[in-house]
Amino acid sequence: MKSTNHQFARFPLRGLLCMALLAASCAGSEVSPGSMNVHWDEGAPDCAKAPQPPLQVHTYNDRTYILRENLCATFEAPFMYLLIGSSKGLLIDTGDVADPKQMPLASTVLGLLPDEGSAKLPLLVVHTHRHSDHRAGDTQFANLANVQVVGFDLDSVRRFYHFDHWPNGLAQIDLGERTVDAIPTPGHNETEVSFYDRNTGLFFSGDFLIPGRLMIDDTSADLASAERVAAFIKDRPVSYVLGGHIEKDANGELYSWGSQFHPNEAALQMSKEDLLVLPSAIRSFNGFYKKSGQFIMMNAMRVLIAELLGLLSVLVGLVWMVVRFIRRRKAARRVRLASQ
Repeated sequence: MKSTNHQFARFPLRGLLCMALLAASCAGSEVSPGSMNVHWDEGAPDCAKAPQPPLQVHTYNDRTYILRENLCATFEAPFMYLLIGSSKGLLIDTGDVADPKQMPLASTVLGLLPDEGSAKLPLLVVHTHRHSDHRAGDTQFANLANVQVVGFDLDSVRRFYHFDHWPNGLAQIDLGERTVDAIPTPGHNETEVSFYDRNTGLFFSGDFLIPGRLMIDDTSADLASAERVAAFIKDRPVSYVLGGHIEKDANGELYSWGSQFHPNEAALQMSKEDLLVLPSAIRSFNGFYKKSGQFIMMNAMRVLIAELLGLLSVLVGLVWMVVRFIRRRKAARRVRLASQ
């Protein structure tokens, strides 16, 4: 410490510059805190007997909101995220229900946006990927003033973010005193994009990483995306990783597909470490089904084909058993007639 002070005394300008750079570096690493102290509605064994609000809103902090569609409204129960800057709001995904009477998504989001003079703050709507459970609500925003909805097809995604060398590259969304990085992460779906909010350190992973089934359509693309993300977040603060769904209970067991009741649900939030170890898990994926640590990876189409083939083999076996039974009955009848 003594020698450092002496050096700064000899070169005051350089010393002040170093301290300024250090301060800027420290300031840049700070993130706005928020709360994940929330109990998500768990749906019901019989939704008809237990009506629930269709949409749940959790305030992470006063400029960041997490929204979830209720399990009784859709078993997908997707999460959506609203980030508010000084000049623009950003909504990540629009959920699985289009009808505003069943799912008041747009009115809820607009109600959360602060007023900017006599008008609401402009809103940008983006998607993690094109699957319908993440963009069905687009129609609620399509004709609203000061709202831009980015297309969900690959050409629209590449054009909006200026991804000229997809899936490589990195884009920034300027919300006004708040910057969000957009990172191509195809593998689950070819249009998948993840988002990193520099303000909160939150990483929004869509279906690329969730506490549930990791549906991998393209293993090589998914691995490349995982490696790209691991390199990106290595030296950046990550408060939480927030995905598009919860499909596990707190013990790590999967809920049955299509279940509208999630008792003892696992936490939504995952960690930076989960992102860092994801490439290793994907490298072990056999292209069909694999459980590696907490990750449950599968190729949905191949699993479906295998199940259909299994069902077909059972049906063939049953038909063969019936045919053999009929043949034996006929043979026995012929023997009986011949002996008379």
